[in-house]
Amino acid sequence: MTESIVSSFVLSKWNAWASGINDIDDWLNWSKKDLALQQEKAVIPDSVPKMLQRRLSPLAKAVFNSANKCIVTGEQIPTVFSSAHGEIYKSLEMLKAIQADDEVSPTAFSLSVHNAIAGLFSIVYSNQQEITVIAPGQEGIAPAFIEGLGILQEGADAVLLVLYDEPIADFYPVSPFNLNADKTCALTLRIALTGEGLPLQFSRSSMTRDDGELPIQLFAFIRFLLAEDRSLSLGNGEHSWRWQKL
Repeated sequence: MTESIVSSFVLSKWNAWASGINDIDDWLNWSKKDLALQQEKAVIPDSVPKMLQRRLSPLAKAVFNSANKCIVTGEQIPTVFSSAHGEIYKSLEMLKAIQADDEVSPTAFSLSVHNAIAGLFSIVYSNQQEITVIAPGQEGIAPAFIEGLGILQEGADAVLLVLYDEPIADFYPVSPFNLNADKTCALTLRIALTGEGLPLQFSRSSMTRDDGELPIQLFAFIRFLLAEDRSLSLGNGEHSWRWQKL
């Protein structure tokens, strides 16, 4: 097995949301198997203006619940959004409408594209810094880190990584890939090259693994943050990625 160091960084702050889990204490209990995921809808944070609240899908609400504790309104910070499927439910609703010969509104279309939540995010927090939206495919959560670390190397003081996905409808085939997760999950990470927080090292390994795509890997990474384990390896192909606590 060969391994190459990509970068070292500091995890300054993080937060995540899933059905029935609203804060870090809840996640800690979940990691100890003292708390199960529930069928609970995400509330809309007070930071979201009322005129925009009706535009938030359940997935967007999950994203804002996770991000709200990692950024303040008006703060200018580069952000990387990563989602395997994005607003796939909205896309399916439009396909059904077209099949039924119903009209599809421009607003519905604009809120179904892969960067829809990122656009709402920039409006809600008045963030005019660069925003990158990626669909990582089989690489899982790693591309978000690669993109974010690249932005840090270019001189940014800090970067937000926002990773999110929801279960996809049975309409879409997932076999033979392990693409799906049982619950919606959104994870926001605030990273920097220096400062206070959890020091981590990120590297690429030649070891082959099959850990599913981003929706599955999100929960594995959250568990790693809360556990005493010093390293985590995730992959879905001919190589894998490793996170090491320093």
